[in-house]
Amino acid sequence: MYWGKKGPDNTDATIKAALNRAAELNIQYIVVASSSGDTARKLIDCGRRVVCVSYHVGYKDSGSKSMSNETMAELNQKDIQVLFTTHLLAGVDRAIRNQFGGVYPAEIMAQTLRMLGQGVKVCVEISGMALDAGLIPFGEEIVAIGGSAKGADTAVVITPAHSNHFFDTKVNEIICKPRQF
Repeated sequence: MYWGKKGPDNTDATIKAALNRAAELNIQYIVVASSSGDTARKLIDCGRRVVCVSYHVGYKDSGSKSMSNETMAELNQKDIQVLFTTHLLAGVDRAIRNQFGGVYPAEIMAQTLRMLGQGVKVCVEISGMALDAGLIPFGEEIVAIGGSAKGADTAVVITPAHSNHFFDTKVNEIICKPRQF
C-alpha cells in the first residue's frame, strides 16, 4: 500500500494495515515509534503485544523525556511497554559528528535506509532497539510501525537482529509507506 504523501494523516490507515497483516501472518508483536505516546495509544487493546519506542531521554532537552509521565503510566497500565533508549543508528557517532564534524558509519547506514523513506529507517531502527532491550523475542517476525515526523505512515514485517549483528536484519515486507517522501 502506498500513501500519496508522508505524514500523520496516514496514521489510522497505517495502523489498520499493520494490524491486518499481523493477523494474517499470526504475528504477535508490534513495535511502534511514538514520541508523545499518541500513536502508541491507538494500539491499546489491539490484541497484540505492543512495545512503544520513544526518543532517548535528553533527545531534545537534557534530562527530559518526550512523553509525559502520565502518558507513560497509561500505556504501561494498558500493557504497552515503553522504551527510552539510545537510537540505534545515532549513538556516539552523532556525538562525534556534533563535536568534530564529518559523517560516520551509522549515519551512512541511516541515510541509505532513508532511500526507502524515513519511516522504513525508523522501523528498522526501533525493531533493533526493542530486541536489544529484550522486549521482543529473537528470531521472530514482528510488525514495526514508524513515521516521517509526527504520526505513522510506514509499517513493515521485519525480523530484527541485535545491534551487534545489525546486517542480519531482514525487512521481509513493506506493508505500507508514503510514495513521495
